[in-house]
Amino acid sequence: MTRVISSLEFMDAVKNKPTLNFIEAIIDADLAEGKNEGKVHTRFPPEPNGYLHIGHAKSICLNFGLAKKYNGLCNLRFDDTNPLTEEVEYIESIKNDIRWLGFGWEKREYYASDYFDTLFDYAVRLIKKGKAYVCALKAEEVNTMRGAPDKPGKESPYRNRSVEENMDLFARMRNGEFPDGSCTLRAKIDMTSPNIHLRDPIMYRIIHASHHRTGNKWCIYPTYDFTHGQSDSIEKITHSICTLEFEVHRTLYDWYIKELELFPPKQYEFARLNLTYTVLSKRKLIELVEGGYVSGWDDPRLPTITGLRRRGYTPEGIRNFCEHIGVTKRETVIDIEMLEYFIRDDLNKRANRVMAVINPLRVILTNYPEDQLEEMEAVNNPEDQGAGTRKVPFSRVIYIERDDFNENPSKDFFRLAPGREVRLRYSYIIKYENVVKDEKTGEIKELHCSFDPESKSGMAGSKRKVKGVIHWVSVKQAISADVRLYDRLFAKPFPDEADEGKDFKSNLNPDSLKVKTCYIEPSVQGTKSLTHYQFERVGYFCVDNDSTEEKPVFNRTVTLKDSWQKKKQ
Repeated sequence: MTRVISSLEFMDAVKNKPTLNFIEAIIDADLAEGKNEGKVHTRFPPEPNGYLHIGHAKSICLNFGLAKKYNGLCNLRFDDTNPLTEEVEYIESIKNDIRWLGFGWEKREYYASDYFDTLFDYAVRLIKKGKAYVCALKAEEVNTMRGAPDKPGKESPYRNRSVEENMDLFARMRNGEFPDGSCTLRAKIDMTSPNIHLRDPIMYRIIHASHHRTGNKWCIYPTYDFTHGQSDSIEKITHSICTLEFEVHRTLYDWYIKELELFPPKQYEFARLNLTYTVLSKRKLIELVEGGYVSGWDDPRLPTITGLRRRGYTPEGIRNFCEHIGVTKRETVIDIEMLEYFIRDDLNKRANRVMAVINPLRVILTNYPEDQLEEMEAVNNPEDQGAGTRKVPFSRVIYIERDDFNENPSKDFFRLAPGREVRLRYSYIIKYENVVKDEKTGEIKELHCSFDPESKSGMAGSKRKVKGVIHWVSVKQAISADVRLYDRLFAKPFPDEADEGKDFKSNLNPDSLKVKTCYIEPSVQGTKSLTHYQFERVGYFCVDNDSTEEKPVFNRTVTLKDSWQKKKQ
């Protein structure tokens, strides 16, 4: 049973994090024994049939990170063995995502299609050894005759064809004489093996389709299982690191290497990343995109790397998260709040602060001169002394957050209320005087307050203190912007646990996106896409790709505080 690691448990564990994960321990032992001539060579081998997500980020950080730690190399290899599902768009997006995460591969960009000629020769070698045969069973028949884990399979009636006949048929497959699905090349291993992957697996299938790199040269394509290990061997990969679902494939991986007498890479498996409130299945992500449940692969609610980047997540925050969650062989589910924690922690150090009001309430300072305009000095980032300060305009009419006023406050409400004072951030202390309401609805339209001219922040001799400090913007100078308040895409922590007769989409969160108009201080005018800000007392935001000079658009990256920290308190 998969175990869920809560935020509180995880943060306690981080304090006692072991210095080595199990793969690093293996590499240390290999180096101590002088294996692989003291080299460490890994690879990241995505299939170019979709966009990368946060689970892939863990694998990227692991493979490229190990190469860096041990002064080794890491290849980028696209396992492009299915022309029906692969696109150049995906290849370019994958390369962009890896670079954005902070990793490079120099000139070691490879493709499984680079090895198609060699793989064909390997297949011929196995046919000549009597270890492979051409099978004319249909796909459904192959699956049926393969049996089940507790039931042995049945041998194909074509299994004992002669070497000569198999050579002739395989050559004719390559020459395009047979239609799609009419036959396959299968390895001859053991139809009674308890490992179902060893029951005469398919090595080649017929696909009459143009390949993005080889064009129409081939009409037969190797399967992933036949390609994977041999590609590792060709590239002299020392540590082939896969996720745990490939553990049952390892015996087949080793069988091909042994029968072909190739350089033997060693495969190691680790548990993939699982997050609450998230789906990482490529099939389900495609369903969400193609079904219009999200706006596209870069929708900030998706766990795709391109979506996380647009939302405002930082590569540093993602790398820190991947480092701290560790590498194990046990399947676990990480609370998504932990990912948000590391993003928030990183943004706290790099995001400049600005004041923005999302639910505005108009306030008139009755004793402030009507035509006066001041500039208040505000700190850009208290976590970064080099970030400096900025000037924020202040005038008679301002906006504050509607939630910062309460006509009937509780004892622990320290913001603006009848008979109470608050400090405006970087500015003056103001005092409530009266409220103006809509005569029909009773809704509060504006507040009238007075300000204390001797209470300006930083003013010599100003020692007055009040408990409440709230943010604000000057109405006349404020910039109007759209803010997209993103929340979790799913309403339940385990989206796959749907009610009977329904699927994971029934757990979509109807409030995962709310768009509001907010008012922001003018210092943000003209900033470029993906610039990060902390809206003081509100959350972390970034400039969206849709933003224009006329209509800025900001995405909420994460809220300001961790809900798990509140639980701890």
